[in-house]
Amino acid sequence: MKRFASVAMMAGLAFVASAAMAQQQPVRDISAKKHPNLSRAQHQTDAAYKSIVAAQQANEFDLGGHAAKAKELLDQANQELKQAAEVSNANH
Repeated sequence: MKRFASVAMMAGLAFVASAAMAQQQPVRDISAKKHPNLSRAQHQTDAAYKSIVAAQQANEFDLGGHAAKAKELLDQANQELKQAAEVSNANH
C-alpha cells in the first residue's frame, strides 16, 4: 500500500511539473509572412525548448539547474525576437 501511494504521488508530481513547464513555453507569434527569418528563429527556439523538456523528463529533472537556465534563456531570446519584429513593423 505504501508503494502504491508513493507511485501515485510521484505520478501526480510529474503531471504538475509537466503542466507548469507547458505554461512557460515560448510563444510563437511572429508573422511568417512579414518576417520569415524571425519567425523561423522563433520556431527554432520553440523546438529547442521542447527538446530540453524531453531531456529533463528523461533524466528525471536532475540536470543541475542548467536545463532550467537554458529554458529561461530561450524564453528571453523568444521575447527579443518578438521585439525585433515589432521594431521592424514600426519602421516600415
